[in-house]
Amino acid sequence: MKQLDELLDKKPTSRAVVDMAELRIRNLLAFSELQTYNDTGVFRYKHPLIVHRSERAELERLRASDPLEFLRRYKNCSDNIRRYESFLKRPERIAKRAQDKEHLRRFRDREALFKSILEESK
Repeated sequence: MKQLDELLDKKPTSRAVVDMAELRIRNLLAFSELQTYNDTGVFRYKHPLIVHRSERAELERLRASDPLEFLRRYKNCSDNIRRYESFLKRPERIAKRAQDKEHLRRFRDREALFKSILEESK
């Protein structure tokens, strides 16, 4: 960025201006990612360096490359939700109630992700 600043100060070119704008956007995205991670402990997965690490990106790739596997995972997720809902009703699992609630929350979040991917593909 410092080199681009010097170039823009001396002899600006259209390519240097575009490079500076793109670099600024990447820096703002990086700052936003780090700020979100600092506040919540979770990345937003918007920056180009980490966008492909998100679960959503993985599921979108899977839907495009292997739709049957995508639907199988969606079905497994739905089955897990039913399983953990039933676990919460069992009196013998009182000791694991907090863990079951956390698993249920995680699978519901994942199901919402599956549904949003399916909605976007219509």
